[in-house]
Amino acid sequence: MSWNSESGDEPSSGGTDSSPPPERFWLKIADPRTELPVFATEADVRVLLPESGEFHDLRGKLTANGVAWRAVRYLVEDEVITHRDSRTAECYLARAARRQPYHTTGPEAAVAGDAFEVLWNSHAGTYETASPVPAEELVPRDWLRFLPYASLNPAQAEAVPPIMGDTTHVIVVAPTGAGKTTVGMVAALRAVLGEGRKAAWLVPQRSLTDELDRELDHWRREGLRVERLSGEYSVDIGRVRDADLWVATTEKFEAMCRGSSLREALAEVSCLIVDEIHLLGDAERGPVLEALLARMRGNNQVRIVGLSATVANADEIAAWLGARLVRVAWRPSTLTWQLPVIATHRDWSLVETARIRLASALTGLITRDGGSALVFCGSKRGVRRTALVIAASRGARTDGVHPDDLDRLYEVCREARVGLHYKGWDHKREAETAFRARDIDVLVATSTVAAGVNLPARAVIVQDTEVGMNPIDVATVQQMFGRAGRVGQGESDGWAFLIVTEEERQRWQAKLVAGNTVRSQIEASLPDHILAEVVQRRIRSLREAEEWWDCTLACHQGSRSLQPLREAIEFLVDADFISGSEAVDGQTVLTPTDLGKVTARLMVPAAVGHEIRAALAETTLPDSPDEAERTVIDLIAGLVPKLAQAAINEELKTVVNRLIHPDGSGAYQRGDLARVALGLVASTPDAFRRGARVIAGIPYPVLYPVLEDAPRYLHWIGCQGLLGTVHPWSAIVAADLSRRVKWRRCQPPRGAGRLLWMCEQMATSTHAEDLVPALWNASRGRNITGPDWSARGIPNQCRLDDEAYRALMRERATGISIVRSEDLLIVAAPPASVVVTWTGRRFLSVPLPQGRGSIPASGTGADTQVAVFTWRGDYRATGWLSRYSQTE
Repeated sequence: MSWNSESGDEPSSGGTDSSPPPERFWLKIADPRTELPVFATEADVRVLLPESGEFHDLRGKLTANGVAWRAVRYLVEDEVITHRDSRTAECYLARAARRQPYHTTGPEAAVAGDAFEVLWNSHAGTYETASPVPAEELVPRDWLRFLPYASLNPAQAEAVPPIMGDTTHVIVVAPTGAGKTTVGMVAALRAVLGEGRKAAWLVPQRSLTDELDRELDHWRREGLRVERLSGEYSVDIGRVRDADLWVATTEKFEAMCRGSSLREALAEVSCLIVDEIHLLGDAERGPVLEALLARMRGNNQVRIVGLSATVANADEIAAWLGARLVRVAWRPSTLTWQLPVIATHRDWSLVETARIRLASALTGLITRDGGSALVFCGSKRGVRRTALVIAASRGARTDGVHPDDLDRLYEVCREARVGLHYKGWDHKREAETAFRARDIDVLVATSTVAAGVNLPARAVIVQDTEVGMNPIDVATVQQMFGRAGRVGQGESDGWAFLIVTEEERQRWQAKLVAGNTVRSQIEASLPDHILAEVVQRRIRSLREAEEWWDCTLACHQGSRSLQPLREAIEFLVDADFISGSEAVDGQTVLTPTDLGKVTARLMVPAAVGHEIRAALAETTLPDSPDEAERTVIDLIAGLVPKLAQAAINEELKTVVNRLIHPDGSGAYQRGDLARVALGLVASTPDAFRRGARVIAGIPYPVLYPVLEDAPRYLHWIGCQGLLGTVHPWSAIVAADLSRRVKWRRCQPPRGAGRLLWMCEQMATSTHAEDLVPALWNASRGRNITGPDWSARGIPNQCRLDDEAYRALMRERATGISIVRSEDLLIVAAPPASVVVTWTGRRFLSVPLPQGRGSIPASGTGADTQVAVFTWRGDYRATGWLSRYSQTE
């Protein structure tokens, strides 16, 4: 081969302005067996290669011949890039035998060149240094006790002055690890201490409320009132009203906005801190956040402070919000990302195995060098499989240990210093603590850790390009990469690897070079957000709806047609969520119906709710509780997307199918996991004893997501008994099921819904988590089967005062009287109840404002069935539905 005759670190430019550019040979060499290509003397040659001793002779040879090279500590890519094409080899850590390199040309090759330059420039050997700034130079001295450190790093020093300046909205874009949490703290302190008002801090996931709550715990010790709000925790409304700072998920904060109990407290919020504001582009979480910000952006009483690490079009987001953009380049550590390649194969199981094998090899590369590794997998079972393989590579005895044998898996992984982290894993907190303390040096996790839980590592390995059944997006990958770099541990470098197939590599290379571009996702769920605005009376007419649309990111990004808006409103009217009428001035007035109000309050997607009601209306009337429960479960399992698409691996699909089809017939269908999970609660409640790990052959963590999501939809159906918008049989059955599923650890049998309802009322929402099980156990210990005892005194542990308890006793369905008199039913019930009569599928709903009324029987007297629903949520019915009046 021929060598470049020039010396020095940089290649010669070669030629004159009129000459063609020199031939390019940019090489990444990770495999010591790689043969160098032959190139001309004047070629632009650059070589990246590892620091290891295996490459000592090659580095010397390159230097002697004047070829520019740079060392990359953990280089694992093999690639040759010219002006015309790029050739990428399968990662040497994964391949069993040499194969032909993957070849690309044109724009894809150009992207490969861009990626090479990013890597080349980041290893120039020179680093920009900047000194910290004393915090007291930028914030009042009295605030220092609330900040984690007495000085601010360069990123914080750049972002804090705009926060402390005027009250303009601010978007701060800074690399992960740059300390954006401190910036958020300053914004909150300005609202609370500087203005005497409240602040709300929004994060995208429940687990992140825990993380931030821990970081803010010292604020409580300093006298500030911080309240965490998320779906997992009951809240004291009084404490929430009095709080200085709310830490909430976006969905929980939006639910608060849709309710009425905190309306006055919400008016006191002067700063809304939005963590991970780039999630505006997330298909699941983005629409709720966009609707919330569209509402807040024009409110001159509320300042928006958005924090993000990964927004390529941050200027566009800032322009939409009318915000000042602070884009920080400084990062506490240098981040190097690579895309190690595995072979493409038709058999997905072989590809999955190759990903796990390469993830294990990369983990070993890092940990043998004294580093720590954070491995991200696309599913919970993927976490367990990968952790087991890594443990085996470290000498753990894993023979006979199944990934779903949770106890043995935990034991062998702990022995090998490998931790696991995902929602539902009992040892998640233990793994977090051990990884922070470096008692373990490998943590295998799902994407929860990427979204903000503070668990940095020397290296991040993203094993899968799908999360569950959905392709992973570039923002999530960048968040995962951002965990790399152990600042404060004596290191200045972070290493990130995304394992890709040959066919995926160029696409992912282009995405990562370009960065994450946020695009509005609100049109996909537009009816939900219009309904929420109508319910909150921020939209009262078609004209106001059009003005609201003008405030959305979607409109700002060019979606100016009003047709989607009008179609969404038309759907909401047709589905009976809102009513439209013409005012005197010709404007269309929009008013929420009772159904619309409960749908918005429970955040049930309008389209899903409409499908559920339509399906219930067409269902054959069941004639027994067993048939009724099967019908309701089958319906929501198939129609609610989160339940229908619940993640499950192929092996467990066989278990589920066997439970549904004991004779071996049939195949796994969409929603079958949800059908089995809810069916098990309904038919075998005793299986859900506290501490149960496996139920009917299915690990409890697999069932858990379904059992957490389903009660909301069942409760939504149950609420409609009072509204008369579904047949009473479905309302009563769903109401009973919703509480049996929610309180499954109490092992409640059929008919327990009313007693659990009473326990909830006595516990109050603030103390329900602890007191409902205690009240339930006390009731069952006294052989109480329903809420129909006489009022002799307030039960122990009841949190209601005497007056409230007496009111509850009056507002039960206990004393309902139904007397048949010829063609009339004479009903006595608590005031504001609703009585429903039916014969077959036809039913008649009649309000009882004063609690008494005479209702025509809807058939021959003996055929007419009756149900009564109280305004407070209790119910009684005749016929087979009477079996839901008390526990069986």
